[in-house]
Formats: sequence, C-alpha cells, structure tokens
Amino acid sequence: MSFHHHLRGWLVLTMALLALGATAQLKNKYLSQSQTKQSTVFSVTASPDIPASITFAGEKISFDRLDMSDRLDRELVGIINGHTTTLLCFKRANRYFPILEPILKAQGVPTDFLYLSVTESSMDPLAYSSAKAAGLWQLLAGTARDYGLEVNDEVDERYDPEYSTLAACKYLKSGYKRYGNWPTVAASYNAGMKRISDELSRQKESSSFDLYLNKETSRYVFRIIAYKMIMEDPQRYGYRLYRKQLYQPVSYTTVEVNSPVESWVDWAKEHGCSYAQLREANPWIRSTKLTTINKTYKVRIPNPEQLYRSRRKFTTHDKRWTVD
Repeated sequence: MSFHHHLRGWLVLTMALLALGATAQLKNKYLSQSQTKQSTVFSVTASPDIPASITFAGEKISFDRLDMSDRLDRELVGIINGHTTTLLCFKRANRYFPILEPILKAQGVPTDFLYLSVTESSMDPLAYSSAKAAGLWQLLAGTARDYGLEVNDEVDERYDPEYSTLAACKYLKSGYKRYGNWPTVAASYNAGMKRISDELSRQKESSSFDLYLNKETSRYVFRIIAYKMIMEDPQRYGYRLYRKQLYQPVSYTTVEVNSPVESWVDWAKEHGCSYAQLREANPWIRSTKLTTINKTYKVRIPNPEQLYRSRRKFTTHDKRWTVD
C-alpha cells in the first residue's frame, strides 16, 4: 500500500476519533444539563393519593365514600398541575399569611380558613371577580358594608388585608353560630347562608357534604381542603421552593389621616415614597384624592430598607414551604 493510502487512512481514523470525542462531549453536556434540570424540576404528573380522612378546622372528614374521594381527587389534580397559580399562592402567602393568621386566631376562627382565602383570591389582594367581589376574601360590596367595611369610589376596605380579614371572620363566626359545623360554614361562604340553610332543610340533611348543590359550591370546600393538603406538604406534591423565591413581608410606618387629601400623589412625596408605593401598601385607596372623611384612616408608609432585596433578610412564614 502506498504512502498516500496510509496517510488517507490515518486521516480518516483521526477524524472518526475526533467525531467520537465531540459526540461524547456533547452527550456529557446534555447529560449534565439534564441532571441539573432533574435537581430543580420534579414530575407532578402522578395521580395523588387520597387519604382515608383529614382534619379540617378541628373536624375529621372521611373520604371513604366514593363521591367524597372523587371530589377531593379532582381538586388535588387541578391545583397540583396548575403550576403558575399554585406557585404564586405559595409566594404571596408568605407575605400575607403573617397578617391574616393572627387575626383569625384572635377572632376564634380556625386557621385552616386561610386556605379559603387562597381558594377565593389566589392570595392576590387586588383580585376582582366578574361577580364584583374584591380583595383577598372576595367580598361583595353589600356583604362588606354589612360587616363594617367602607366601600365607595375613594375608599374600598375590601382590598385592605387586615380590615377585610376582620369582616370575613365576622361572617364565618355568624355562620358557625347557625350551623355548628365549619365545613358547612365554608360552603355558605360560597353559596350564601340562606341558600345553604334552605337546602339543608329541603334535602333533610345536616352537613353541606350531603347536599346536592351547583357545581361551583359542590367543589368549593374540597378545593379548600386540597389547598390545605398541598400547602402543608408542598414537596410531596412536586413543589420545590427556596426562601428567596417567596414574596417577603414588608414593614410599615403608620400615619393617621383625619382630614381631606387633595392629592395622594403629593401626599406620598411629602412622606418619602412614590404614589405607586403608597397604593401598593394601601390598596384600599381607590382614587388620587380623599374628599369624604368618615373616620381616621391609617395609611401605611413602607420602610425603605424593606423594599430592596440586598438590604433585608429573607423569612419563611411556614418552614414546610421551602427546602433551604
């Protein structure tokens, strides 16, 4: 064989070896990427197990009956796989649960009703529904006024996390006086007490779980329970979060206002914050001015140090939510 044949064979072999090396490097690169992805992204396509029972608001609920287990399964599957909304619920809850939970405890309402607020609004304080319900607890204007909130074009306390929680607690406690059963109280929050009372009487039942109701109300309490299960054990259901990924609580300085405000924009500047920051801290403000004074208003001014990630500590309201 000639020298040229040997040279050509050597070149072919060299090129083949180089190609194999490049392929191996490429494979290792993608394998590394795959391993990295596997360390942060978990499959949530498996069907969740349904427990034999669960305690909600201090009351044991059995899921032995087929219709009970099926209804819970439907809500678990939907929430687990609704990644965007469910992740935002965790993130927002870290900011708002520290406000809501102490109020529920002080008012004698079981803290499991935090998950009713999650179900209602996905923990968005500015949530507004097609039925014109507003805020974290999705209160209708009439209901809000009945329970002591101010609702008008300039002030809407349904958007205030503290005041709206107090109003919701009043409603829930009045429901418990009527039914003596917290799950039925939860159902009445969706359908209204009159509707639930009428159906309990008409269908001769004592619990909302045994009623034939419209689809929304039939699913409602199971959705609350599903959120409770997922948010009390997120990693079990495929959610992996770190402390710095949660929305952080913000501390405020409170200023009392008992006279008209011609311009909230100017007022904000005078108090060292922007109008946007003022509105975010006080979502109950619904106009650029305050002309009608019905009481003394407590206006929150965010503390500047709390508004920058580099200047603050990151906290977790519920240690079960994070892996660090």
